[in-house]
Amino acid sequence: MSGHGFRHLFSTVSNESGRWREDVIEAALAHGDDDVVRGTYNHAEYWDERVRLMNWWAEELIRLEAVTTPKIVHFKQTAS
Repeated sequence: MSGHGFRHLFSTVSNESGRWREDVIEAALAHGDDDVVRGTYNHAEYWDERVRLMNWWAEELIRLEAVTTPKIVHFKQTAS
């Protein structure tokens, strides 16, 4: 897992939850707007929504940790 992997996970889970606006998720990821004109004029930070999103994300990670059983894979050592 890399830094980008964690960002992918956050983006995917947040978007799939249906709870958060795309603009809020993208702002949380510090992404700019691909629409140059819109990006020029829209300097909204969506702070209050981002705080709620981050609190939800922290609770979601705790929930997922509680319901996830770690899968341990044992490898047999082979003779060389």
